[in-house]
Amino acid sequence: MNNVDFSTVRVGDRLPELNIDITAKLITGGAIASRDYQNVHHDQDAARELGSPNIFMNILTTNGFVGRYVTDWTGPSGVLKKVSIRLGAPNYPGDSMIMNGEIIRKDDTERSATLNITGKNTIGDHVIGEVVVLLP
Repeated sequence: MNNVDFSTVRVGDRLPELNIDITAKLITGGAIASRDYQNVHHDQDAARELGSPNIFMNILTTNGFVGRYVTDWTGPSGVLKKVSIRLGAPNYPGDSMIMNGEIIRKDDTERSATLNITGKNTIGDHVIGEVVVLLP
């Protein structure tokens, strides 16, 4: 288990890559767990009627993966202070999302690190954003 300490991280440090296989079960389960019952997240025919080639991941599931990615790196002592993301290319079943991150700022006063986070699939950037995490 990781336990990142504020004194050991530097601007420019990169987080370990995380590869997430995107499945229909993951997309549907994430939508249901976040109480997002929009049919485009679980009904392939409905998604196609709206012009999508398949069901696709909702933003709440993506946000959860961003949080998981950061806290997997920090360990249990890291505290997410701010998560700001934008979605781009959809995550469809049968693809994978590769998450990467880099420390872009440190704040000595609050012992925080600001991270630039990206999640890419074969279409392009699924998610980009910044996360501020408090570190011990």
